[in-house]
Amino acid sequence: MSHPTPYPVRLADEITRQLGQLADHLSRLPPPQAAQVIARILDPDAGVLGGITHLVSTGSVFAKDQAERGALPAEVWLALGRASNELHGITLDLDEHQETLQRVGTQPVTTAAKTPAPVPLVVRRRR
Repeated sequence: MSHPTPYPVRLADEITRQLGQLADHLSRLPPPQAAQVIARILDPDAGVLGGITHLVSTGSVFAKDQAERGALPAEVWLALGRASNELHGITLDLDEHQETLQRVGTQPVTTAAKTPAPVPLVVRRRR
């Protein structure tokens, strides 16, 4: 007799499926709407990235407990802890751009407005 898939596993699968759908929609949205969606995704408190960061952090706490009991190798806990820390740092880095994305997403579309000039991309990393 097969065991039914536990609800949390089904939930994780459904969230993964919906994230794929969101990415598909995002790739087809006009720029103002795409900016609005990205701003919501990046919201550190209520956005997808904040939620995933919290989820990985919770997984790290679980893995630490299991590693202390000998049920998981310590490397699993360390990897989840590093991932959690990195995601937190990324969330902080992106949070500073959320307001700009929100502003771009709420600007009225004007056809007579001057077309924005492309700018060279400069890679800067601040922490």
